[in-house]
Amino acid sequence: MNTSYMNLDKILDLKKWKKLQDSLSIVTKLAIITVDYKGTPITHHSDVRPFCKMMRDNPNTAKLCEKCDARGGLEAVRTNAPYIYLCHWNIIDMAIPIIVDDQYVGAIMAGEVRLADSGEQQTLEQMLTVPAKRLAQVDQKEEINRLYDSIPILSYSEIKEAAQMLYRLSNYIVEEAMNKNLILEAYKKIAPLKEKAAMDNVATGYSLDNIQHIKKELANTVTSAYVKTSLNDHLVCKNKTLQPAFDYIFKNKGEKFSQQMLAGLCHISTGYFSRLFVKETGINFSTFISLQKIEWSKPLLEKTDLSIAQISDELGFNEPGYYIKTFKKYENITPNVYRKYYQEK
Repeated sequence: MNTSYMNLDKILDLKKWKKLQDSLSIVTKLAIITVDYKGTPITHHSDVRPFCKMMRDNPNTAKLCEKCDARGGLEAVRTNAPYIYLCHWNIIDMAIPIIVDDQYVGAIMAGEVRLADSGEQQTLEQMLTVPAKRLAQVDQKEEINRLYDSIPILSYSEIKEAAQMLYRLSNYIVEEAMNKNLILEAYKKIAPLKEKAAMDNVATGYSLDNIQHIKKELANTVTSAYVKTSLNDHLVCKNKTLQPAFDYIFKNKGEKFSQQMLAGLCHISTGYFSRLFVKETGINFSTFISLQKIEWSKPLLEKTDLSIAQISDELGFNEPGYYIKTFKKYENITPNVYRKYYQEK
């Protein structure tokens, strides 16, 4: 496995992940923080409880909290599943492991809630049993009791469902991010072959046509990996005669389309195809293709580091200047300005 993937910040868009973490904290009623495989936080602490913050800010009790976190994380790694446990204050915490290629790369640490049914606590491991004498050293006992009573209370079934949801969601998001990163890596490795093949004799068993075909397939895969909205990934025609043409357009986003070729797919004349196309979409063929390619380029600008020239090439524009001109015509800004705006959000 690529060792760079051991770093969660290389896999996830942390800016977006932090916003999602905040939302998940609200929905699940859990305090949440994400840590890397070393246990180092890579996000802020979403909705940390005042009680727990006070304990972690107190040097007499902070080490106890850290020991509980460490033990919980180790158990989650050992079982390769969410691990729910009790801290030394009988507060529910959980460790949600994030696994990539059977490697532990980090965890979501969540909890800071109390259990509604105290009888169910018997089924959970208490990470530390601290002598009452040591806990008695904590100051501000009245304030601590008030903050402790303010900790949210959940049923055990709610806690288990939240743990499973976080586990499935986090690993799904990481898997999707990994797939996109691997696709981009493959693209970056093979892209230079196009230029090399034009200048030199290619390796035995490969022709320029082969390489062009591989590049085309990779380009379609890269683009499709980022263009997955219901509106942009398919179009169902009212006139079924045109459906083969639209299926081809949306499957081969990087091609230069001609009406003649698409009309052939539909087994009709070019003139009839043109009339049906306008009736179906309300605009002429060239305008529709230009608008669609601009829409497909937006996720690539927002979510990848592909250059403007690469995006232009992968979407079948004649050259980057034409792509920039077309983008500005329909969006009133250049692709670079668009990218800067969305990546600074």
